[in-house]
Amino acid sequence: MKPVSELLKNRSTAIYQVSPSVSVFEALQLLADYGVGAMTVMENGKLVGVVSERDYTRKVALQGKNSKETVVADIMTRDVITVTPSTEAGACMVLMSQKKIRHLPVLDGDEVLGLISIRDLMDDIIAEQQQTISQLTNYISS
Repeated sequence: MKPVSELLKNRSTAIYQVSPSVSVFEALQLLADYGVGAMTVMENGKLVGVVSERDYTRKVALQGKNSKETVVADIMTRDVITVTPSTEAGACMVLMSQKKIRHLPVLDGDEVLGLISIRDLMDDIIAEQQQTISQLTNYISS
């Protein structure tokens, strides 16, 4: 499988981020505007967490909290599992499965290069399988 750096080349270069002091409501608006399920939480240029729709559902909605009064710092995942650009896509899938997570920030040192989702990995697998099928079909036909 490909290294994560190859997956990042096929995506938008935008890195969606939010400050830990922003309200959860504002973060949800950004998630909706960007059409993503998670984004990095950055403070002073450093990754301090990840916030996702799942965090909102479990830590705000189900607990009866107010999303306009709760800040991202109160619900974000702080112990973020990250990968490097050289991490193989297969290793990312194993990590996501073992840790029951759907997003992995990609870091080069302290610099956030992107956020890989389970969907990115599945899209890559599907593309690889379609390419293999096409090659086998061409081989059989010739």
